[in-house]
Amino acid sequence: MYFVIKKVKAIPDYKLILTFENGEIRQFDMIPLLDTRIFKELKDVAMFNTVRISFDTIVWQNEADLDPEILYTNSIEIETQ
Repeated sequence: MYFVIKKVKAIPDYKLILTFENGEIRQFDMIPLLDTRIFKELKDVAMFNTVRISFDTIVWQNEADLDPEILYTNSIEIETQ
């Protein structure tokens, strides 16, 4: 299955709300990654909040990125209101 992210939103506590093309809305916790490589720079909340969609992945201003398959597999589905 190919995962396409249609929307990404940074929320408090270093979490991301992701809307996928299939309509699922999922939450991804970035905390486990914040002590690794380029992701350390995302501890700066202003930098974390620069997240955006680029082609088929999400990226930050510091050029950190995450693959949609990783985001989908390691996120939890949340209920829409």
